[in-house]
Amino acid sequence: MDFVITLDSNSPFPLHQQLYEELRYCILSGRLLPGKRIPSTRQLAKSLGISRTTVTQTYDQLLSEGYIETVVGSGTFVCTQLPDDLLNSTPIQSTGKMVRPPVKLSKYGENLIKTEDVPRITEAEMPINFRYGRPAFDQFPIKLWRKLLSRYCCSDLEWLDYSTDILGYKPLREAISRYLSRSRAVNCEPEQVIIVNGTQQALDLIMRLFIEPNYVIAVEDPGYLSARLIFQTHGAKLLPIAVDESGLAVKDLANYWGEQIRLVYVTPSHQFPTGAILSLPRRLELLTWARQTGALIIEDDYDSEYRYGDRPIPALQGLDHSDSVLYIGTFSKVLFPSLRIGYLVLPKSLVSAFARAKWLSDRHLPLLEQQVLTDFIEQGHLERHIRKMRSLYDKRRQALVKALNVHFGEKATILGEKAGIHVMVRLHTPFTDEEIIERAALLGVGMFSAAPHYLKPHSQGEFIFGYGELTEQQLVESICRIAQILLVSP
Repeated sequence: MDFVITLDSNSPFPLHQQLYEELRYCILSGRLLPGKRIPSTRQLAKSLGISRTTVTQTYDQLLSEGYIETVVGSGTFVCTQLPDDLLNSTPIQSTGKMVRPPVKLSKYGENLIKTEDVPRITEAEMPINFRYGRPAFDQFPIKLWRKLLSRYCCSDLEWLDYSTDILGYKPLREAISRYLSRSRAVNCEPEQVIIVNGTQQALDLIMRLFIEPNYVIAVEDPGYLSARLIFQTHGAKLLPIAVDESGLAVKDLANYWGEQIRLVYVTPSHQFPTGAILSLPRRLELLTWARQTGALIIEDDYDSEYRYGDRPIPALQGLDHSDSVLYIGTFSKVLFPSLRIGYLVLPKSLVSAFARAKWLSDRHLPLLEQQVLTDFIEQGHLERHIRKMRSLYDKRRQALVKALNVHFGEKATILGEKAGIHVMVRLHTPFTDEEIIERAALLGVGMFSAAPHYLKPHSQGEFIFGYGELTEQQLVESICRIAQILLVSP
């Protein structure tokens, strides 16, 4: 051999790695030229006084990385084209100037780029934060949930496999069907229930099946921003309908017969964000309008479980006799948001189309969570938890309303206080929304304007106060702080 290899038996690195580095260096430095034959494993092992297995392991690594090659009957040679040469090679130059054409998005992709971003209400990290849509996590029965979870993890491996039910775990659909019948007077069979991963997926499926670009969707104004962005991204034309203390102004829909409204999106049990409850006469009026026009109603029943003082009004779906309602529900508010399980209740004639769309979208949700949730509902834990949380939220609601009345008096108008886990408040101050948010932040209070939820121009000063995750003491203290900075001249 015309090159020297040094191996150190006292080195922390194994011999095969040392030999690999030495041979690789010899090849790359030119001491072993491309095409040159190298000793056999037996010869090299004998000359170095090491195991042939060590040399074989080294050669195998060099062979797999493209530094050497074997020729049957001739021996082992250094490759003529080394991998490092390829990595460091000069790119081929074109004789003309070549510019890659820009990637073309679909119409959906173009709409997605143009659509405004959803405000992230969790970004404002404050000691006291009025972010909305969040339940009291510390009150969730985590030990009970863990017990139900371990039951399936330890005794059943079914949840590891693909689900065979396109609509979702059948026992869960049966449990949801019974629960909705008891609590919301919804008329449905398990075969009409499709399990989805939340309101957003339910709305996306509805858009895929019913909306083409420039189709008209009537929406509440103000309304749920995330829903509005989904509609816009699919190219729908949005028709804002005003909301008052009795909910959607249904009579205004009659002014748009020529618009060919395909869908109406409503949150009748606790209008978002105003908190108004769609009155029974208006519910019946809306159902009559839908039956006459052929439009479909999307009923988003996102937190109807929490009502205080008044008797619950049946869901729109339960009053419908013409298959005009697509009913959406979720467990995000009553349990916890990361439980990505919601449901869509459909007229029987539409189940097949939705099932196919859902299957192509994501096949199925995780089975384990569906199994646990089924037991949670069937064993009565869900309704017990809701009763407990309704009492807790009612106390927090009362503390917030009382604090607003004490510190602001007539300078604050409270909207939608009889349901849900948030209220909307109209503050009568000379400050802009931005100034109010900045002043509150200086005192460690996070506030959120209702402005992004409007389509039509409106007056400023409306804020959403989420109280689900705040204690009574925090609520009182925060309103006191806000009053100190707002009830003064700018």
